[in-house]
Amino acid sequence: DALAAFRAKCTRLGLDISGTAVGNDFCKPKGGPLEKEIASVKRWIDRAVILGAKTIRIFAGSVPRGDTEAEARHRCIEAIEEVCAYAGRFGILLALENHGGITSTADQLLAIVHAVKSPWFGVNLDTGNFHTPEPYADLARVAPYAVVVQVKTEIHPRGQMKQPADFRRIVGILRQAGFRGYAVLEYEAAEDPKTAVPRAIDALRQAIQAF
Repeated sequence: DALAAFRAKCTRLGLDISGTAVGNDFCKPKGGPLEKEIASVKRWIDRAVILGAKTIRIFAGSVPRGDTEAEARHRCIEAIEEVCAYAGRFGILLALENHGGITSTADQLLAIVHAVKSPWFGVNLDTGNFHTPEPYADLARVAPYAVVVQVKTEIHPRGQMKQPADFRRIVGILRQAGFRGYAVLEYEAAEDPKTAVPRAIDALRQAIQAF
């Protein structure tokens, strides 16, 4: 009832619910632990249907102690394919975020992206989560697979201090990749969001309009 009421409120306000998110770990051991994660994602798919959301952000997870990344990635891929098949019944895309663990680098993320065989799968590209020497280059490699983007106001290249994100460069990368989905501002910086977020939204809009 609460989700239906929320959707109705958004409709009256002329707001679109672009997507929602779930916290999951598909690297957990097979059996009860992994099945619990899969069931949780399926419950959020059901909730997204009520909301009218188009995408759901999912995670991959981290390698359990004593396991190997190859084995954890194999379990993760199987789990993603199972939940994508369920999401596809409702026309919902599941979007894997580059969120540490076995998706810390572009190579790790793309290993999963290339292995998952589902039309209901894509990437939730977080512009601030690649802490590599060349994060913009990594974003460009992954952008063609993005179905939704979370634009952060900062980037943190390896071996350097955090620095303001170059919105024009990010938008240029997305345009070059042919991205036409939602770009969502995700704010995690130190400044008070009440003053920083409106300014960041205005800067992001200007960057988009410049193209």
